Amino acid sequence: MSYTLYGHAGSGGYAVEAGLILAKADYKTIEIDTKKGEQFSDAFRAVNPWCQVPALILPDGTVMTESAAMAIHLADSFPEAGLAPPLASSGRAEFLRWMVFMTINIYEGDLRLYYADRYTTDANGIDGVKEAGRAHMERGFRTVEGLLGTRAFMLGSEMSMADIYLAMLRVWYRDPLDSPRVDAVQDAVRTHPPIAELWQRHFPGR
Repeated sequence: MSYTLYGHAGSGGYAVEAGLILAKADYKTIEIDTKKGEQFSDAFRAVNPWCQVPALILPDGTVMTESAAMAIHLADSFPEAGLAPPLASSGRAEFLRWMVFMTINIYEGDLRLYYADRYTTDANGIDGVKEAGRAHMERGFRTVEGLLGTRAFMLGSEMSMADIYLAMLRVWYRDPLDSPRVDAVQDAVRTHPPIAELWQRHFPGR
């Protein structure tokens, strides 16, 4: 039995697929062309009524949404893959902390910056929403930059799903950002052999 991942290139499905590859899980992908509105089709709405990608069907048929939740679930399901520190360890607590932090701050800021129309009914307010989103993203990245300090990765010397998630968020941000430590994590993820090809498929030339 295998996983089924719904998504498209450049979406939050990148982090999920990276986890599946590193876990050596059996999976298939189904492309949802959001530019054509396929996320609003009856077929996909039956998978995710919120009409957003990614969505992940587990081998037993359970449906998951929210890319961070999927990343955490894969770490739990494949402990031998080392996608996160062991359960109940202090490292695991830190992993959960930063996964949630990135989701509710940096990811949310991204949505406000690039999808500002979702957050206001006043066309004149779109620019304000965008600026607030940009400021929130930058504050989030500065926080992670400070966390990294002399660390190679978010949790220390080993790459985890948290770093893959951070790299995805960083490549989404298109404005200049003074974040050498975050950028070093992105470079490490981008060139990590098992998932380097996946990165180029999702973020060609970046």
